[in-house]
Amino acid sequence: MSKRSIYNVAILGSGESGMGAVRLAVKQGLSVFLSDGGAIAEEKKIELAALSVAFEEGGHTLDTLCVCVEVIKSPGIPTTAAVILGVREAGVPVISEIEFASRYTTAKIVGITGSNGKTTTTLLTTHLLRHAGIDVQSAGNVGNSFSELVMEHSPAVIVLELSSFQLDDIVTFQPDIAVLLNVTPDHLDRYQYDMARYAAAKYRLFENMTDEGLVIANTDDALVVQGLTQVSSRIQPVSLQERVYGGAYFDMDHLIFDTEKDIEIIPADELPLIGKHNHYNQMMAVLVAIEMGVPFGDLLGGLRTFVNAPHRLEKVATVEGVTFINDSKATNVDAVYYALDAMESSVIWIAGGVNKGNDYKQISDLVKDKVKGLVCMGKDNVHLTDEFSEVAAVTEVQSASEAVARAFDMARAGDTVLLSPACASFDLFKNYEDRGDQFKAAVLQLKEVQSKRIKA
Repeated sequence: MSKRSIYNVAILGSGESGMGAVRLAVKQGLSVFLSDGGAIAEEKKIELAALSVAFEEGGHTLDTLCVCVEVIKSPGIPTTAAVILGVREAGVPVISEIEFASRYTTAKIVGITGSNGKTTTTLLTTHLLRHAGIDVQSAGNVGNSFSELVMEHSPAVIVLELSSFQLDDIVTFQPDIAVLLNVTPDHLDRYQYDMARYAAAKYRLFENMTDEGLVIANTDDALVVQGLTQVSSRIQPVSLQERVYGGAYFDMDHLIFDTEKDIEIIPADELPLIGKHNHYNQMMAVLVAIEMGVPFGDLLGGLRTFVNAPHRLEKVATVEGVTFINDSKATNVDAVYYALDAMESSVIWIAGGVNKGNDYKQISDLVKDKVKGLVCMGKDNVHLTDEFSEVAAVTEVQSASEAVARAFDMARAGDTVLLSPACASFDLFKNYEDRGDQFKAAVLQLKEVQSKRIKA
């Protein structure tokens, strides 16, 4: 046995993508070694043993990893991690789970990336195609891993939500249609606080595409436009700021689709999702469907029946005339900009959490115009209290229930309480879903208490 053939693949990380890659590799007859720097859950150890997969936890053994044919890296592991540097120094290729899974499907691939809106656009695209009768599944950064999907299904079309972390280690991965929503500051701690590095990770989505592919891109975003200089494929521009040809644009409260196939128009008030950012998301999803040959009538029917994933401008309830909206997925300033911009009433804004190096200048004018109260929900709120000291009412809390109670006290009938944190959630919550779920539970509890009080 040669030095580099003890295992066909080593997989780093036992999360969703890691375990998906394990299952797919075993199904393909490959010998597999799993290495996790932390603890592996007991049920996963039982599964690994049943699959005859060797594993280690609590650290990585380079001597073992460096005698594997290749290493599949969890997207959560930085490319600068010592284990990755050591493996690469030994000459062992490191690839992403996305790269690995792409070898085992012949499906048409739609790849969607961007700092904000990926999940919404992925789910809407999938819904529009499925509503039109196309055999389609979604995976990647939403739902199952790409590997899990490929192992269990053979759809005609796969729509992948792709984070910059997942794109970092592709080699030959090539979507048929690439969608680039936006490039705004996020995860800069992963990219040495260098926007150019972060943008370059997003551009990798289309680096292997040919002139047979299609790139759909937000041409209002300067960093997106910069990335398009690398594109050899057809480009369909999307804009809210100007008329474009061969793509989609916004004019006089209508979305206008001016493609090679036809010109079609959708009134904005018939759209399922509110806010300018969702105009981009919806235009791009519709352009994908048009490219796939979906009749426009079917598209309209699909739009009418779409329900977005939770925690994205999700209306929770109205309590004594105060509307509560859960936008917990808004973990960066750009997402908060679009949330505030979509609000049509005075806002009590709930924000805070783990600061990722936020620059709040982008939203300062919107905060002055729309926010009458700020509830800072986090262990360290200085970055918010210093930046927005001019807001009429500012308070600090340490839980979702306290945030809801304080916000309700500040609000008056007709106001909106908006949870749109601009920060990661890990100081007080497990993740953004947990934060949003606790917020919703607190709102519904408040509604029940107020209802009983009124009836008493």
